[in-house]
Amino acid sequence: MLNSISKLSRIAIFPIKSLDALNLKSAEILASGALKGDREFAIFDSDDRVVNAKRTEKIQSIRSQYDLESRTVILSISTLEPTMFHLDRDRESIEMWLSEYFGFVVHLKQNLELGFPDDPASPGPTVISMQTLQAVASWYSGMTLVEARNRFRTNLELDAQTAFWEDQLFGMADQLPEFTIGSTIFQAVNPCQRCIVPTRNSSSGHITAEFQKTFLKMRSQSLPETVERSRFNYFYRLAVNTRIKYPTNDSIKIGDECKTV
Repeated sequence: MLNSISKLSRIAIFPIKSLDALNLKSAEILASGALKGDREFAIFDSDDRVVNAKRTEKIQSIRSQYDLESRTVILSISTLEPTMFHLDRDRESIEMWLSEYFGFVVHLKQNLELGFPDDPASPGPTVISMQTLQAVASWYSGMTLVEARNRFRTNLELDAQTAFWEDQLFGMADQLPEFTIGSTIFQAVNPCQRCIVPTRNSSSGHITAEFQKTFLKMRSQSLPETVERSRFNYFYRLAVNTRIKYPTNDSIKIGDECKTV
């Protein structure tokens, strides 16, 4: 049972997987349970392997700005002038720009129904609280809330009373506890296992020394007593993976309350 109510304070989607976020005031939930536009595109090499930040830190030096109404993206790196592309009409030009940057041929794929989530079995948005990100940022010298957001790349951010508030949402491994944001019913699947990406600076790709060691120690110490600890076989976990119980092209918006069902 949640010890308080929280409210949705930030919605972020990542139109091109592994590139920058786009903040929204509201978001449509697709029939698959994914947020519309989230990871709609992904970059693949000629062997059909995804090119993401897990694979290469070079991708973290690319800046991207989106205007989904005009269906445009501006791509830039420090050594090149920003270039605007139409996401649909200029697909080949985007691929050429990316191929030149990476030094090998890449292709941009699109999936309008599901996107390209890391875990297709849990395609719902990831959930975290702002207070959790602030707490994690405090573990590292000089890290800001914005940098913590950029490293952990979570879709839905809640304004809660305490850090790690969202850890109360999931239960035992054989359970899918339910909670609502607005009128949408979510199922809490598990605490999200993290990869190498959060260990790197979100702009330069440089590794933060002993990032994971510090995280494991502090995460273990800060885990709320009410949390199902059996879900933490490894403490390098943060945010909650979800599914949507009844995906019906519903929508969520900033200010919606988060409650248990």
